[in-house]
Amino acid sequence: MPMRWRHVASTGLIFTMVASTHANAAGALQQQLADSSCATLRAAAAAEPGDGPMLLPSYPTLLKQSDDSTRALQNVAFVYDNALAGIALTACGDADQARRIADALLLAAAHDPSFKDGRLRNAYRAGPTSADKVELPGYWQSRGNYWSQDPYQVGTATGNVAWAALLLLTVYDSSHDRRYLDAAAAQLHWIQAHTAGTAPPTGYEGGFFGYDNAQRTQHWKATEHNIDVYAAAIWMSREGGDSSFAQQAKLAGSFVNAMWDNTQHHFLVGTLDDGKTLSRDKSGLDAQVWPLLAFNPHPTEWNQVWSWVEAQHRSGNGYGYRRHPDGIWTEGTALVATALEASGKPVPDTVWQVLVAQKSDEGMLYATPNPRIGTDFAIGPTSTYADFFYYHLPHLGATAWAVLAAKAWNPFTGHP
Repeated sequence: MPMRWRHVASTGLIFTMVASTHANAAGALQQQLADSSCATLRAAAAAEPGDGPMLLPSYPTLLKQSDDSTRALQNVAFVYDNALAGIALTACGDADQARRIADALLLAAAHDPSFKDGRLRNAYRAGPTSADKVELPGYWQSRGNYWSQDPYQVGTATGNVAWAALLLLTVYDSSHDRRYLDAAAAQLHWIQAHTAGTAPPTGYEGGFFGYDNAQRTQHWKATEHNIDVYAAAIWMSREGGDSSFAQQAKLAGSFVNAMWDNTQHHFLVGTLDDGKTLSRDKSGLDAQVWPLLAFNPHPTEWNQVWSWVEAQHRSGNGYGYRRHPDGIWTEGTALVATALEASGKPVPDTVWQVLVAQKSDEGMLYATPNPRIGTDFAIGPTSTYADFFYYHLPHLGATAWAVLAAKAWNPFTGHP
């Protein structure tokens, strides 16, 4: 009998040692990812001259390339990527560089070349600002001799505006400078005034697409966008803002709740172009796990979404954007890790391995290890097919989400 007890005790000790070894290995990978990604973001921000407002290029290596297929992405600073980068820099302990990005967004909203309603565009030209304005992206097309702009980049998507508000609120938290709180409030008011849809299910519509003289209203409603609006509005209401923010959060939150499919235990991605018909055939990874980060507390049944994520979005040891993905989405794999942490679930060390392996020679993480992955979505209403892709390019957004995952930082609430 004593021998059996010694055997059980020693076996338990072995299991404990193995578990501890795995935990230590995962912890080391997580710390490595945090240190490397933070250093990369700091270096990218420091490389922008001066200490004034600036925006970071979303695909920095394209500045050195001249491939026509990616020409429209060169020297482009997407607002979503930069909002993420600013939040990640804050998580890294570099609030001053985060503030530079926020200051660029303040200038952009105040000095738009065409609109005087305080809106932000989806993208701007990367780099430090000059002459108190932020330039829109574009380039001279030598074949045809004309100035070329991307109609999505110069448009305004509701979710991107909400992410800008989340950055501004993050910077307000660290600086206590009222300008950033007021600017976040202004962006949320813009969303309310321009994208609130009245057709059921009520929620916020997509925004505007196209060139300044012919912008098209996007009547579809996205679960992802409404999550973003909910998070920014509920944060704003906590800061003592007027009651309109609580109402805004209620509207956006009700849409997200309406998108929960209690039969298949996942979130629908939103509606079709009419703003009414539910989109049931597609699935976006962000729409599945962001509610677990943004809503606190969230309905218990939402925890069942993990089965859907594993069955529909798993790609090797990582996760893909679309349902039955064609490859790993680095950003998505990082946001799954962040949501697992927020849900009190362990992050498999294989997930950390996938993320660490995406580091490029320049330091930024690749958007995907695959040459290209699809999303099942189109960039805009003029697209003739699902042309929204991610490419094997070092990506600011993927690097920022890696920081948030490694630091266990929730961008929707502004703290670990």
